[in-house]
Amino acid sequence: MSPIPNSTGPILISTDTLDHTHISSTSADLVPSLSVSDDSLAGAEPVLDTAPVLPSRRSLRQTKPPAWLADFQCNLSSSSLITPDNLAPSHIEFLAALSTFQEPCSYKEAQGCSEWEEAMRQELDALEQNDTWEVVALPPGKKAIGNKWVYKLKLKADGSIDRYKARLVAKGYNQVEGVDYIDRFSPVAKAVTVRVFLALASHYSWPVHQVDINNAFLHGFLDEDIYMQAPAGYAIPKGKHTGDGMIALLVYVDDVLITCVSESRITEVKEFLHSTFTIKDLGPAKYFLGLEIARSSSGTSITQHKFIRDIIADAGLQSARAASSPLPPGIKLSAHTSPPLSDAEPYRRLVGRFLYLSFTRPDISFGAQQLSQFVHAPCAIHLDAAMHLVRYLKGCPERGLFFPASGSLSLTAYCNADWASCTDSRRSLTGYCIFLGNALISWKTKKQTTVARSTAEAEYRSLGSTVCELQWVSFLLNDLQVHVPTPISLFCDNQAAIHIVANPVFHERTKHLEIDCHLVRDKFKAGFVLPLHIAGSDQLADIFTKSLSGSRFSVLLSKLGLASFPQVHLEGGMKKASSPAITEAHNCRLEEDDHDDVVFE
Repeated sequence: MSPIPNSTGPILISTDTLDHTHISSTSADLVPSLSVSDDSLAGAEPVLDTAPVLPSRRSLRQTKPPAWLADFQCNLSSSSLITPDNLAPSHIEFLAALSTFQEPCSYKEAQGCSEWEEAMRQELDALEQNDTWEVVALPPGKKAIGNKWVYKLKLKADGSIDRYKARLVAKGYNQVEGVDYIDRFSPVAKAVTVRVFLALASHYSWPVHQVDINNAFLHGFLDEDIYMQAPAGYAIPKGKHTGDGMIALLVYVDDVLITCVSESRITEVKEFLHSTFTIKDLGPAKYFLGLEIARSSSGTSITQHKFIRDIIADAGLQSARAASSPLPPGIKLSAHTSPPLSDAEPYRRLVGRFLYLSFTRPDISFGAQQLSQFVHAPCAIHLDAAMHLVRYLKGCPERGLFFPASGSLSLTAYCNADWASCTDSRRSLTGYCIFLGNALISWKTKKQTTVARSTAEAEYRSLGSTVCELQWVSFLLNDLQVHVPTPISLFCDNQAAIHIVANPVFHERTKHLEIDCHLVRDKFKAGFVLPLHIAGSDQLADIFTKSLSGSRFSVLLSKLGLASFPQVHLEGGMKKASSPAITEAHNCRLEEDDHDDVVFE
């Protein structure tokens, strides 16, 4: 096949196309050694050396946990933790393939590979068939924007290569708003929606399948939304639900997740979609938006192993010592503490990756928020803090969310605030987390928009933000036909803020809180939320508002429902698919804990 010719003229675009490690075993079967004297003759019997058996030092006394532990609820059972030996073979092959192959980063790297050239040819054919562009001479005074090839390997459930995908995208960041475009829109599901979707599917033990819409960006024609009245005689649908059960579709641009009570109904939905669009059936969901999904009878795990390994490799910290917390305990970052970096692009790229990684890693939410404040002018101290966060990820790349298949579907929330924590603006920090049963589905670390004059005010504004999120999650669950028991327990460690909710009289010092007070107080009177006091030592939201020490951080982390899942790699590092192997393989070794047996499919 001949290579794709380079275009020599500008292209007028009529439709928006924007769009290792190895595990080595050091254990061996222990056998007694044979000692034979130098003057031993053939046929002489060897002398067997046996080492004396040392008595066990472990006490045989029976032990039981203290009675006060009965007052605590464990959000994560030990059965949710797994080891590589108990993974299903198909899932081991799939995880190994994620770290085995690497896509080319440029057109030059893809040249010479017949599979990638065929993928690029198919993309160009699709663009031409949809009349995406017309080749014209560049008008005077106009500037043509560039474009870039993006390559992606699509894998089957068994880890083998399904297809080579190449997409030609325009460099939209060179466009001017109001001149080259008016607005941009793609159907994108919120991160909380994705987690709620998977948590419910895990709770009900429903199958989850994934499909991909081929050339989804080429199906649009209208530049603006057009509204019209319903025609006479048209029956308006009364609802969004089917009469014999629920079918849920989650859409993220051109990637779709489907779940319902039976496989046959999912097949019907796929056939309907295929009759309207050209879709690619990817089978049971295993790799969605960079999320590695594994399911078992105990629940569903969501991790980002491959993404974390890429972050560590790009930062060049494969051999660095792991850190025990995302940021140094008690650190206070501020702007202009040192001369700005000469090249801020690596820092901005790293922070962007942290923000996407927080999709499944609530433990780095505070660190990512702190570092994101300085992307406009980062200094050396900010880069050092970012590298500290990378070293923390190196020590726990296998950590991720776990959604148990059993338990209730009640909502529980924790909120906290760090008063005047920003050294530059003295604005406070809000942090909260929300559980659906024992599944952590929503969390946030965000700086408050106004300066709080007291700790009670900062805590109360944190209550308001948490109530807004609880209301949105309850609307989502109602759409998914899930009954939410009320009132929802909302834990806060500030008594003054809780008293403001229950007190019907506004005092002189709380008039400026009137808007937030109306929101929280109305929901309290309606029986939607019930603010409860919790001791500061038990406040889970502390992990979202401040940099904690290693011991305190570990205690709170164990209560959030995160679990450690195994890494599975092929020996010898990584290689590029159908292209020369990369020169350096990144090797690291992680010790595994002893966990109960759970088999993931």
